[in-house]
Amino acid sequence: MSFPKKGKFFPKENGYGGNGQQQSEDGFADEIAAALRRSLGDSRAGAKVVASWTGANEKTVKNWFAGRYGPSGNHLVSLARHSDEVLGTFLALAGRQDLMVAVKLAAAEHAIEELLVAVRQLAADDGQGGPSVSSG
Repeated sequence: MSFPKKGKFFPKENGYGGNGQQQSEDGFADEIAAALRRSLGDSRAGAKVVASWTGANEKTVKNWFAGRYGPSGNHLVSLARHSDEVLGTFLALAGRQDLMVAVKLAAAEHAIEELLVAVRQLAADDGQGGPSVSSG
């Protein structure tokens, strides 16, 4: 008696839908794949980064990049936590593009705070006898 080999191929159907229907050409898996490629490029390094973010197998991640399959719920949450592109795509697929305004506003506020810290540090350095720039 021989045992079947496992782990070489992914199933043809995605079991999460329960109805056995395949995703359309412009479906979830394709959109997430495009977001991953925009965010990280289409390289082996990108797949390794995503695997480290999600804890998913690298072969699984490569299938996400190729658009063959989409990530499951927990993996999607991890991706959205690390990639604004994936988060934006998810919100667009959910019809909640308006929430991206809040995400972009928060990112802009963070960038302004970092810029203020840098400017204040430069001002403090100038006040301590550091090199100054004269206009003349």
